[in-house]
Amino acid sequence: MTEHAVAHADQLEDDRALRVKAGDEELIVLRHNGQVRAYQADCPHAGAPLEQGAICENRLICPWHKAAFALNDGEVTEPPALASLRRYPAQVRDNYLWVDDQPSTAPVPAPQAEGRTFIVAGAGAAGAAAVASLHRQGFAGQLVWVDQEAEPAYDRTALSKFVIAGKKTAAEVPPLLDDEVLAWPNLQRVRATVTAIDTAQQRITLDDGQQLTYDAALLATGGVPQRPAVEGAQLPGSFLLRSRDDAARILEQVRGSQRAVIVGDSFIGLEAASALRQAGLHVRVVSRHETPLTEQLGDQVSLALRQFHERNGVVFHTGTEPVSLEGPGRVETVTLKNGERLEADLVLFGTGVKPATPLAQGLALADDQSLIVDGGMRAAPGLWAVGDMVNFPLAGHPSRIEHWRVAQQQGCLAAENMLGAQREYADVPFFWTLQHGKTLEVLGHARAWNGVEVVGDVDAMNFVALLCVDEQVESVVACGHRALLATLSQRMKRPLSRHEARALINS
Repeated sequence: MTEHAVAHADQLEDDRALRVKAGDEELIVLRHNGQVRAYQADCPHAGAPLEQGAICENRLICPWHKAAFALNDGEVTEPPALASLRRYPAQVRDNYLWVDDQPSTAPVPAPQAEGRTFIVAGAGAAGAAAVASLHRQGFAGQLVWVDQEAEPAYDRTALSKFVIAGKKTAAEVPPLLDDEVLAWPNLQRVRATVTAIDTAQQRITLDDGQQLTYDAALLATGGVPQRPAVEGAQLPGSFLLRSRDDAARILEQVRGSQRAVIVGDSFIGLEAASALRQAGLHVRVVSRHETPLTEQLGDQVSLALRQFHERNGVVFHTGTEPVSLEGPGRVETVTLKNGERLEADLVLFGTGVKPATPLAQGLALADDQSLIVDGGMRAAPGLWAVGDMVNFPLAGHPSRIEHWRVAQQQGCLAAENMLGAQREYADVPFFWTLQHGKTLEVLGHARAWNGVEVVGDVDAMNFVALLCVDEQVESVVACGHRALLATLSQRMKRPLSRHEARALINS
């Protein structure tokens, strides 16, 4: 371990991260409440430069995906990062900031729940976040992790953004958990599907007939993508996108194709349109809506997003839907309700998911078959559920949100409650999407907004849009303002007025 003078003390401003180098280590240093601290420079989730983020509510916020870390010790407090920051000894001496080039030893958490058995069903974003949280908090019992995929817990968001564009192979999609968690002696991974759950006996049944009893269990089985009920929807050359294998099959088809039809203008559909254009295909999007995602983005941003895609070569067929897919042995044509016939070498359905809740017999379900949970994500005594499959209270309203980071937030929360905490979901939903090289970010959950205020230039994809109920900000949509959204990801945990939001935009 060697100590390095990395900056003059005058360079260090309160609550502003400064990037420095100590030997071969890239670090950030900051001063908070009179204390100097040094941490690894890049976010452990995707490598974002943390000095470009924000400091708010005693937290350091990642600029890209809004992971949050406690300023006093670097502990991760919000995903998508699932590991805490490495901390380095730092001090001010003789008007210079001195930092060691080796990290401090991380504290070992006190063991919890020894002798108990926990089960996590599902190894997507939510399940992986729960496993990481239990490991980080010192769970000392037996943890059984059940999933049907051979290699679970990977970053599914990369599939529509990078894999089908040919920028990554399916094998290059990064894992969600590090080797330390995957090698955890308390963790038993079981490749199977949960087929039934008996909440009275606290027992689950797997598809091979095996039965497992639990002291606490978490359902994180997500959603099942849906093909529309139209003739030919099962033809070869038509695809859903949910897994690594799906993405690999699509990429194989892309390499011999020229024309793609995307059915649906969801975020996944639009990301796929962008990715396939980058791969060189002619892309058409078929949608019932004139402009995409109006309820989530507002009319002005929705129109600008469509026009942005059109400038990048995507053709929209709106106010219609497919009635059949045709071809001798594989899809060649998509016939629309308005009579148009679109030639296609590849069809991708981005038409939503249904909750994976068939195993939840006897539990309370909403009209859309999502599992009803309380604010702490509890579905029944000893049983929690999170992610795409649940209906949960958000600001007093029953809500189902199919966003990757929300599933992770809920997975971490449920893990804490399985260990005895009494927390309720009070985080801010966040979603990001990458389309034609631009990152669009959405904070909050718009339900019944009655006004939209746009600051900036939507046509140039450099703006902030406030979706409001009267003078109360319900959701923020932005492009090109990552540090602002990092601040708002914490600030919006309290009511935010339109006037306060404008002041933050202009600051």
